[in-house]
Amino acid sequence: MSRWKAASIHLSISAIVGLLVFALLFLVWYPQPLFEASGGQQLIVLLLGVDLVLGPLLTLILFKSGKKGMALDLGLIALIQGAALLYGTHVIAQARPAFIVAAIDRFSVVSANELDPADLAKGSAPEYRSMSWTGPRLVAARLPTDVDRLNALAFSGAEGKDIEKFPEFYVPYEQEAAALLKRAKSAESLRRSIPEAAPLLDAWLRDKGRSDSEIVWTPVNARRASLIMLLDATTGAVLGALPIDPW
Repeated sequence: MSRWKAASIHLSISAIVGLLVFALLFLVWYPQPLFEASGGQQLIVLLLGVDLVLGPLLTLILFKSGKKGMALDLGLIALIQGAALLYGTHVIAQARPAFIVAAIDRFSVVSANELDPADLAKGSAPEYRSMSWTGPRLVAARLPTDVDRLNALAFSGAEGKDIEKFPEFYVPYEQEAAALLKRAKSAESLRRSIPEAAPLLDAWLRDKGRSDSEIVWTPVNARRASLIMLLDATTGAVLGALPIDPW
């Protein structure tokens, strides 16, 4: 077997593994349109670059048919590539969206590495004291009524740590949907303020069989970009997000 054939086989195997990792990221950890908004695109390029280049390239350089100790060399290459892949996957897992939090007049995408374990342990319910491995959870954050806690939260927000990063204030989204709905904006306002968003909104409405009067929207803040979240104009139920910058 030539070194080019060996490297090609290695590349094919790496490509299959890469596709599986990509499916995990794109379909589970970073569902659209959160993939790009949360920085998944940059992470996957780095990860797949390591997966598709490191192993096959080392095989191309080192492989020699019949060479003594070749099996050991290939084993070491696989070990190095596997370690790099595991480390990259770990980094991506730590940056995955853990919660989509509705608070006051917008949604915020909170990544796993943005939550302090001590704060997570204080979650208001058991399901808010851990982070899902099957995609971000939709929740709402309710402002405390206690004045001292409210003041402490205000100071924390001034330092960059807002209410969405405190699971102790999480409640089921349905409990705050009506309050969020009062601050949501109409489809007409979106068309007026961001005319270039109209084609994307129109395509979504056609696909879902809805009209402007049936939906409203709020901003979504994520790590790399901002989006809009579409809500049912009557119930406040979340209908989906669109990659439109509301600012």
